[in-house]
Amino acid sequence: MGNYKSDIKEFSDLIASKGEAWRGLNGKFAARMRAQNRFQTGLEIAKYTSAIMRRDMNDYDKNPSNYTQSLGCWHGFIGQQKLIAIKKHHGTTNRRYLYLSGWMIAALRSEFGPLPDQSMHEKTSVPALISELYTFLRQADAKYLGELFNSYDRSEEMGDAREMNAIEKKIDSFETHIVPIIADIDAGFGNEEATYLLAKRMIEAGACCIQLENQVSDAKQCGHQDGKVTVPHEEFLAKVNAVRYAFLELGVNEGVIVARTDSLGAGLTQKIPVSKSPGDLASHYNQFLKTRPVDSVCDMNEGDTAIKIGGELVVPERLPNGLFRFKDGTGEARCILDGITSLQNGADLLWIETEQPHIGQIGAMVEKIREVVPNAKLVYNNSPSFNWTLNFRQQIYDAWCENGRDVSDYIRDELMQSRYDSSALAREADEKIKSFQLDASIHAGIFHHLITLPTYHTAALSTDNLAKGYFGEDGMLAYVAGIQRNEIRQQIDCVKHQAMAGSNIGDDHKEYFSGEQALKAAGKDNTMNQF
Repeated sequence: MGNYKSDIKEFSDLIASKGEAWRGLNGKFAARMRAQNRFQTGLEIAKYTSAIMRRDMNDYDKNPSNYTQSLGCWHGFIGQQKLIAIKKHHGTTNRRYLYLSGWMIAALRSEFGPLPDQSMHEKTSVPALISELYTFLRQADAKYLGELFNSYDRSEEMGDAREMNAIEKKIDSFETHIVPIIADIDAGFGNEEATYLLAKRMIEAGACCIQLENQVSDAKQCGHQDGKVTVPHEEFLAKVNAVRYAFLELGVNEGVIVARTDSLGAGLTQKIPVSKSPGDLASHYNQFLKTRPVDSVCDMNEGDTAIKIGGELVVPERLPNGLFRFKDGTGEARCILDGITSLQNGADLLWIETEQPHIGQIGAMVEKIREVVPNAKLVYNNSPSFNWTLNFRQQIYDAWCENGRDVSDYIRDELMQSRYDSSALAREADEKIKSFQLDASIHAGIFHHLITLPTYHTAALSTDNLAKGYFGEDGMLAYVAGIQRNEIRQQIDCVKHQAMAGSNIGDDHKEYFSGEQALKAAGKDNTMNQF
């Protein structure tokens, strides 16, 4: 923020210089409107937030307990409320971001209705959501600054100079709700040119960080489903370059690229890349193909393709759909190669999509990557696709077994059952879940932890509870006791939903524009006064 008093003087002097034509304007009001709309364009936001991410990445390199976090969003209001809650409960937005989930856009924002996470939704909905999120965050700035301005005016009317000075300091030091958004571009929605064009739109909307995955664009699957097909490194790196050029073209020189590998759960590839020399990227990629040796053309079937790998002539195993298989058990090795290759060729952060939240598994891969790229850092999906309770209870069960501890009271495959909820094993598992993010950041190189779909699940859970009571015996009490009373007790601003939607901001503007004749909504008959 600038200096509130100096902005007032700047505008007052400008208005005075225009003479009688501008006599209806007030420098104080203009300064307030400028403060409430600090960011004029998405590119300003992208430049501002990319600097935040770079600072946070440097801080993490110095101390890995300085990890960052975010929650996924599918609507601007959801993102706004997350940031309002963060400032309310933690006092600062420091190291807290937002995540834009392609899964949630597909499931909740497509004109075709709910879709699976397969890049079938409109790609224009991605930059549209980025823009929407920042619109709501900017509105949050305007709301809370407006409240400070109104408090200042009341203090001025009372002649309380000390309170005016205190409020003025709060105005000048106001921390914006604008934070970095890590935005999911899936596999780029097409070739490298398509990736570049979409990346530009996303950056223009405010994205400082774009996450790109190494799946085949037109065969993209959710990271936690079967049937994933990866592309050769050269094809993926062309898209990394496309995103970087988009950042550079738009002047966001510190833009961040997250290279995501789905190789751990992907057993297929669409292409066999052309190797030009032993030891190049293509030859490394091809060494993971599942093949059978051949000595002559007689050993080949009609339509087979033979290639030379490691000095031997082999035939890659090909499915009826033309896709090629990787060797079983090579997923981790491919992830490690993907990570090294991406970081050596323009990516800033890695994302390794795993099938479970296991620090040992993640850390082992990161350790191998860091042998080549010492400052390698991960963005990690703390996914709702994992059964966290069962996973961690089974991890504790296995650890107890290894340490010779008695587990006779437990059945490993039934540890999700509620009868175990108060057990010593369940309590230890919950402590491990609680410390997972810190432990993984220190021991597995995770810079950023996110939950992709939290509000999808919270909306479903809260709606289920409301519907159960409201349409049952509780009737209106289900809403009043379950929601509104809690909003009041917990001081949730949305209990005054008219103000949250901007009615007070509108009243301020009407007064700026129309003076005493302004028709304002916040009079004595406004039912918000009940709260």
